[in-house]
Amino acid sequence: MSAFPEFIPSKLSFHLDSRLVTAVAVAAALYYALYRLQKVKIHPNEPPIVASKIPFVGPLVGMVLDGGRHVKSIGLLNRDKPIFTLPVPGSRIYVVTDPALAAAVQRASKELSWTPLIPELTKRVMGLDADTVGVVAQNLDPEPDEPHGFLADLHDMVYAYLGPGESLNALSLAAARELGRQITAHAAQLEQQSETVDLLAWVQHFVTIGTAQYLYGPENPLARDPRLEQAFWDFDHGLGRLLLGFAPSLVARKPYRAREALVAGLEEYLSAGRHEVGAAPIVQRRIEIAHLHGFSVAATARSELSFLFAGIVNTATSTFWTVLQVCARPALLAAVRAELAAVVEETATGERRLSMEALKGACPTLHAVFLECLRVGSDSYTSRLVKNDMLLAGQWHLKAGSVVQIAGGVLHADPGIWGADADAFDPARFIRLGEGKVLPAAFRPFGGGKTLCPGRHFATHEILAFVAMIVLTFDLEAVHSDENISVPPKEDRVLPVHILEPRTDVFVKVRVRDARAVVVV
Repeated sequence: MSAFPEFIPSKLSFHLDSRLVTAVAVAAALYYALYRLQKVKIHPNEPPIVASKIPFVGPLVGMVLDGGRHVKSIGLLNRDKPIFTLPVPGSRIYVVTDPALAAAVQRASKELSWTPLIPELTKRVMGLDADTVGVVAQNLDPEPDEPHGFLADLHDMVYAYLGPGESLNALSLAAARELGRQITAHAAQLEQQSETVDLLAWVQHFVTIGTAQYLYGPENPLARDPRLEQAFWDFDHGLGRLLLGFAPSLVARKPYRAREALVAGLEEYLSAGRHEVGAAPIVQRRIEIAHLHGFSVAATARSELSFLFAGIVNTATSTFWTVLQVCARPALLAAVRAELAAVVEETATGERRLSMEALKGACPTLHAVFLECLRVGSDSYTSRLVKNDMLLAGQWHLKAGSVVQIAGGVLHADPGIWGADADAFDPARFIRLGEGKVLPAAFRPFGGGKTLCPGRHFATHEILAFVAMIVLTFDLEAVHSDENISVPPKEDRVLPVHILEPRTDVFVKVRVRDARAVVVV
């Protein structure tokens, strides 16, 4: 009798063990089949496939968990491949790591287009309603003789306003002078004292308030409700979660609520007609175009949030890195200040006048530091949708519905382009290389081709002027007098939607060096 109860567990254990072995065997067979399947080309001329340890979903999981670093690391490990394929569920991602092939992608703007991706992305990030998304999706890539949709009209207008000419010069001066007023007022408030600041937050404050002021006027939403300044950066830092597009009010609660607060402020601003008096001409024209295409006031407010975002984020982060890199290197700081001293004119009224033209042409060290900060700090991807099956550069078959990504982070770290010290920060490389000696497709902080950032000239003018005013007005020191200012690595485990922020905070001591106003002319 005593043996009977022991028999049942033994038999049960046998059945459980056999089921477990069967389940493991089936899982192993399925994994092997999927692993082999992901390595199968859909066309003999498809770019070489880089297989993932987790078939098909591995690249997507890697991007979610490791941000831009995931694809960049794959690219750096496969430098022998100018383009490679990442199989993903139901599609392909083709990653381009060669500047000549990147240029070929840019030339194929009819077959490879960014605009079809915009409606869904803006819906997720900006929360556009279905009717507005439908308007945005109309006539995305029109021929010259075809009616233009909203995006095409906006594209033409922005390029006209921000291309070289009077409109660009006027907006550049307005931006520089507003930031100059911010700096002068802060220096007067600080007087002979010093303050310890988080350098990124310090720069972000000036750029956020100043940009809202020169773009949207003194009655802008951030001036009327100072809480919206923090809301703006909460929105920015939660973009990755908003892009997921899944239950944003729950999954991305903080950035979602921040976005909605900003939209409410902009909607009130538009409804009250404050833009009609104080807004810059480019903003007034954007609003006119939105209304012409049937945007509601609420939808226009969301569209204007995207423009405010474009005007603030990269400017703030690029300024931070440029100021930090200059002030962390005494010899570099001395060289930059010597260049600025040669172009600053002192007036009888005590002002210091700084010519925008002289700043662009007579300060090569400052300009080189700015460019090197962009190279090191930008891991962005230029994405294009493959509209129809095609042969890229007469060699590589690309499948319709797939996405092509030009990997800026890989190109910016390529020793074949930038030299053996490509991983090092060395602004002198841009002076050594000179104008035109680097393929434009290899330097991608502003994108390239048809999607080349229309605001690149404006951003360059604004950032160089702002950095100049900071180093002329303030001394930045390490918090502890026996230390040097440290430069942390960039935070590259996020989606690289703009210039990357530092991985750790940078605290510095700020003192007034010369409180006299710097006026850009």
